[in-house]
Amino acid sequence: MTPQSLLQLTSQKCTTGCPILDRFLYGGIPCDSITEIVAESGSGKTQICLQLSLHAQLPVSHGGLAASSLYLHTEFPFPFRRLHQLCLSFRSSNAHHFPVNDNPCDRIFVQSVHTADHLLEIMSKTDPFIENSKNQVPVRLIVIDSIAALFRSDFDNTPFELKRRSSLFFKISSKLKALAKRFNLAVLVTNQVVDLVGPNEGINGLRIGNFGCLHTSGRRVCPALGLAWANCVNSRLFLSRNEEVIREENEKSNGQSCDFVKKKMRKLYVVFAPHLPESSCEFEITREGLFGVER
Repeated sequence: MTPQSLLQLTSQKCTTGCPILDRFLYGGIPCDSITEIVAESGSGKTQICLQLSLHAQLPVSHGGLAASSLYLHTEFPFPFRRLHQLCLSFRSSNAHHFPVNDNPCDRIFVQSVHTADHLLEIMSKTDPFIENSKNQVPVRLIVIDSIAALFRSDFDNTPFELKRRSSLFFKISSKLKALAKRFNLAVLVTNQVVDLVGPNEGINGLRIGNFGCLHTSGRRVCPALGLAWANCVNSRLFLSRNEEVIREENEKSNGQSCDFVKKKMRKLYVVFAPHLPESSCEFEITREGLFGVER
């Protein structure tokens, strides 16, 4: 990826399946690039990954990649039930694009990953797998959900282990970028968050992108894996989940207390991206999927 393409990034995009989110992301998730989604558990990271894996199968004329996907999951168990639920909604909305007895789940290749070394081993076999897929529906989306789980407990906080961890970061990201460039893939990686304690000055005193947006569930957080991993991705998106009081109810008959109506507010933020401004978009998660909300 050249500096010019980083600034303009006119590469093909894969639709999220929601027009509002696609407009917010200037068309969707870009190919020839690594996009990271950061959030705490239960915020919608996996929902987006599953939804994108389905919508990547749409024709290019409808925002898809006309492609299948490779889904590498590190969080167990894999949410097959939710995938089938989303698939039903996807099929009903896009029935005219697929044969009657077609099952879009068959074009999502799911592989479990247990360690960082296991991931590298799988990725070493990915080139021939993608090459062979060209004879059918080509693989043009790779999902890793999540990268942080692979580094949660296998490394000690010693200089040697931190150096080994950083080396694995660069090996993994270099391989992903090479695959993305060679096959014009979209790569989507999820990451977790850790609580941020101390002054709001970023990670080790460095502020990366829109650092001020990193609040969720009433806490200040920062992406897991630190600066070394932050330098490995091209774009970083953040999902927040907070409760907002939307109105105050009338006082109860005894006059001693009052009720508040709370609503869960979910937002998608651009932390950094070469082709997107720092901005945010509200969204909601329903049975049918994840969708942007216009106010």
